[in-house]
Formats: sequence, C-alpha cells, structure tokens
Amino acid sequence: MKKKLALVLTLGLISGLALTACGSTSEQSSDAKTEDAEEGTEMLLGDIEPDTGDASLDDPRNQDEIGTNEILVVSFGTSYNDSRRETIGAIEQTIADAAQEIPTDDGNPWSVRRAFTSQIIIDHINERDGEKIDNVTEALDRAADNGVQNLVVVPTHLMSGHEFNDLQDELGNYADAFASIRISQPLLTDDADFDSVAEAVTSELADYDDGETAIVLMGHGTDADSNGVYEKMQGVLTDMGKTNFFIGTVEATPSLDDVLEMVKAGDYKRVVLKPLMVVAGDHANNDMAGDDEDSWRSVFMNEGYEVECVLTGLGQNEDVRRIYVEHLQKVLEQ
Repeated sequence: MKKKLALVLTLGLISGLALTACGSTSEQSSDAKTEDAEEGTEMLLGDIEPDTGDASLDDPRNQDEIGTNEILVVSFGTSYNDSRRETIGAIEQTIADAAQEIPTDDGNPWSVRRAFTSQIIIDHINERDGEKIDNVTEALDRAADNGVQNLVVVPTHLMSGHEFNDLQDELGNYADAFASIRISQPLLTDDADFDSVAEAVTSELADYDDGETAIVLMGHGTDADSNGVYEKMQGVLTDMGKTNFFIGTVEATPSLDDVLEMVKAGDYKRVVLKPLMVVAGDHANNDMAGDDEDSWRSVFMNEGYEVECVLTGLGQNEDVRRIYVEHLQKVLEQ
C-alpha cells in the first residue's frame, strides 16, 4: 500500500546576531542563489582562511540507530565552526530538549538529526576539518535505511523562499519511504513570528538603543516574492516605536544605499551593525564587518559615523530558538 505523505506547508522568513568587535576574513561568498545563502566557502587561490573555531566541538548529528521517530533539522549551513555550534547546533539542541516531552504514537522517543542544503559548505567542512555533514538526500536516505516511520522536518530558514521550496520538492520524492512526513514553518511565517523576532532582537540590542545610535540589521535578500519579509519586519519595528532600527539586504532591496540614505536623514552619531541571519558567517564577517572599502562598516565609517559590529546569529538568541520549537509543536498537533 502506498504510504501517506503529510506535508504541512506555509510561508516564512528571517535570520542573524550577538557581540564582538568589527573584523574581517577572506572567505569568499559563492552561493548567492537564495535568501538563505548566508555564507559561501570556495576559497580563492592564495587566500588565507580565518580561524573559525574548533570543528571537533560540533555534533554533526549524522548517527545511525535513529529509531522510528525522527526530527530532521535542515539548515543552509555555515563553515564558521564556532557560529555553527552556537547557532545551528543550539537550535538543534533546543529542539532535542523539547522533543523529550513530545509524545509519539508508538511510545518510542524522537531522535534529532541534521542536514545542510549547501553542498559547497558540506564539502568544505569535510575537506578542511574532516567533519561529515549529511545533505538532505543523504539524511533522508539514512532515515529510510534506519527504519524511521514518522519524520518531521524543521527548516531553520528565515522565509519560504527558494531553499524552502526546494526542500518541499525533495520531500515529495520520499512519499513512499515513511509512514508520514511533516514539515514545519520557516522562522518568519505569521504575524506572531514577526512580533516575536522583533521583540527578541530589540531586547538583545537594548544597551545600544540610546537615542543617538542607528541600529542597522543586515539581511541576505532574495529575488523571490518572500523578500517582502524585510519590509514587513521594518514596519513591525517602526510600529514598536523603534524608528532608529533599519533593515537592509546584501543581495536585494532595501540595499545598503537605501539604508544609508535613511540613516543620514536622522541625527545619529553612531551606527551599530548586526546580521539579520541565523548564523554569523561570511556575509556578517566580510560584507558587513570587513575591512574592504565596500563593506557596510567601511561605508558608514567613511560617512563619519562611529561604527560597532555585533557578530552573532539569530540562532544564538534563546527567544528565537523557542519559535522553532513552537513551529514544531504546531505541526505535530496538526
């Protein structure tokens, strides 16, 4: 009998933030297809790769002996080892902790596993650090080979853009492999998600909110319709009275020029830059905080502003991680 594929789909969006001085690296961005391409990993000949942390501290969650119930957390990925552990790893652990309290039909516990969608990042981590992370196909095959019956996929994507749509399509190919497949919503899906993320971000940055500081959040941007999430988040922040918060994107609109114009229209002495991404990877370290003349940091400094960079991803924010758990619980209830 053909087994049933239960895909629960929705719209969604957003990612990245915490605390460190502005700095630069030489890792190059190479996968600009989607809003989730938070970092690329192909090095140019002669480049010196930065120290991104100890990969051995990270859990790739690619173990077998999964059991009958699996939660597969799917991320774009990052080769910045510390950020991967502190963002994606933290999200996975938060979900694993919550899953202990989530009942299953057969009484067997949930196992939490990882998959990345960027093969470039997977290959780079493996070549550099010897750590093997499954891509989505490998993770799904591993689940099927291990006899998983009930699979729930939790994407860490910000929105329902290209990456999320591709993930849905791939899950459709496994309709006969499991008794049920479900997928939860991306981070920014409904109005409550926007409100929760805005509250989490502004609370984290409260110490910088002194009336003389423009706080600029850098998103990735996408050519998909879901790019509208940045405009919507800007509106949520404005409605909260946070008129000194500005959102721009690396690859789409609002652009850096748009944000610069808005900041210059105010009477600000300082600019604080934060990535609006799940991880603080290549875009955060290079495009935002790098030393090149076209980095966001350099552009604002050349305009005479004192600039400070906060290099942490959204995945490091406990309140943001709880949203992923809420989305998981919601899809299980359905």
